[in-house]
Amino acid sequence: MRFSGAYSLHNGQAEWEKRDLSDWLTDLFEVPSIPIGLGCTGKIRQHIANELEAGGWSHNVRIDPNYDLTVTGRYRDLAFQIQTGNISRAIYDLMKLQYLYQQGKIEAAALAVPTKAAGLMIASNVASVERVWGEVQLFDRIITFPLLIVGFE
Repeated sequence: MRFSGAYSLHNGQAEWEKRDLSDWLTDLFEVPSIPIGLGCTGKIRQHIANELEAGGWSHNVRIDPNYDLTVTGRYRDLAFQIQTGNISRAIYDLMKLQYLYQQGKIEAAALAVPTKAAGLMIASNVASVERVWGEVQLFDRIITFPLLIVGFE
């Protein structure tokens, strides 16, 4: 697995840089020992969980105590979400992040998704950085928080 690129909406990149976490975020995906392919998502998620814990992040954090809805990680005023499943889940992830922002619980977030090529190697109809980036630009008045979309392959 390796980092392939990042896309910034509403100054998302600047928010991660301000907190000196931009390089940390992209380095999460520099793991040559995890090959992309069928059955890789468990290894990817375990690697992310380990790195979040080592970095002082909370993992699988509920967005509201009354609902079983979580984001992959939270650290101070940032949230992180990884999506290796269906594209519809990525859009749902954006809703959860928007909710956290509107509740004043975060100031910025990152959503990590595979590239289209990597997604095709994982399964069918997997969220891709290319598609998510295109759609968040379409909905940039609905998605109002600083967002960094991270692509990996």
